[in-house]
Amino acid sequence: MHLSTPVYGQDAAQSEQKERLAKLQAELVARQQVLQNSKASADELEGVLKQSELEIAKVAKALSNTKQSLERVEKEQNALQKEQATLKSAIRQQQSLLASQLKNAFMAGHYDYAKMLFYQDDAKSFERVITYYKYVAKARQKEIETFRDNVARLETVNEELVEKAEALAQLKDEQENQRAILLTRQNDRKATLKKLNKTIASESQKIASLKANEKALVDAIEKARIAAERAAREATITLDGLAKLKGQLDAPVKGRIRKLFGNRRQGQVRWKGIVIDGAEGDPVNSIAPGKVLYADWLRGFGLVSIVDHGDGYMSVYGHNQALLKQAGDEVRRGERIALVGRSGGQEFPNLYFEIRHKGKAINPTAFLN
Repeated sequence: MHLSTPVYGQDAAQSEQKERLAKLQAELVARQQVLQNSKASADELEGVLKQSELEIAKVAKALSNTKQSLERVEKEQNALQKEQATLKSAIRQQQSLLASQLKNAFMAGHYDYAKMLFYQDDAKSFERVITYYKYVAKARQKEIETFRDNVARLETVNEELVEKAEALAQLKDEQENQRAILLTRQNDRKATLKKLNKTIASESQKIASLKANEKALVDAIEKARIAAERAAREATITLDGLAKLKGQLDAPVKGRIRKLFGNRRQGQVRWKGIVIDGAEGDPVNSIAPGKVLYADWLRGFGLVSIVDHGDGYMSVYGHNQALLKQAGDEVRRGERIALVGRSGGQEFPNLYFEIRHKGKAINPTAFLN
């Protein structure tokens, strides 16, 4: 597939992208102005934050897909460049060989084929020379055919390399545009979050908000648990749970554990999971084989994935930038299911991670190696 766009087409596309970005920036500035001038409630601001984080998720997912496409095209380009170098070397060797054969044939002029037909002094000698000539001609013809095939393939490779270069340029333009949109969306979210934090200022308000967030998560987990039990009865494959994997699982994301299970969070509210610091956009991996039961936005936890591992075990992944799997998707151990983010009103990118057994939160660090 040819992904290239004429130069004038690329200029027009870039101009259109700049116009869309400027329009988006103007819309978001107007939205923030309205929020600044109004006395929006915490619930209203939560709604704006949710919308903002869902919009960020779309762009982040598209950016992740573009990055993977870039890596794939670059890999294909590298393979073509290696093949190009191999073909050029083979063609040079074949040119040298054919030139040598032609020279030898010219130098051996006293064995001219026509002369031998008229001057057959020695029948045995004549038969040997004819056999030799046939062998040399056949070998030379084979070399010529191989040479032609290599030249034709080299032309094809050269054309494919031009296409890959154009595709890369187009993908890089797309990536830059997506990054600019993502940055604009993130700035809008930051302004909304700042206003929300001002609205929820007192200790009692923070505790009430945390309890409401926790209840939203517990309700989502309970629905997922009921769905898991129903799915287990209908499933054609069996998930064995996590009991046998205790102490053997890789962390879902690489990073330092910042908040520990059971530690005090605010007032009497304690952590039901752990918080792992990570780099924004890094992959979040499923700790074990399972089925995604929930993939949506939850207040306080942002974009959340809940994976059923069987036998009453579930893992919960929150604060994601984007979700890469939908409810109903089956996942393998170590498979990417989301991207590290700061959704749910987080100041810094991290992953909120829980393990639950029959609805009860248990210490996830006991399962990690």
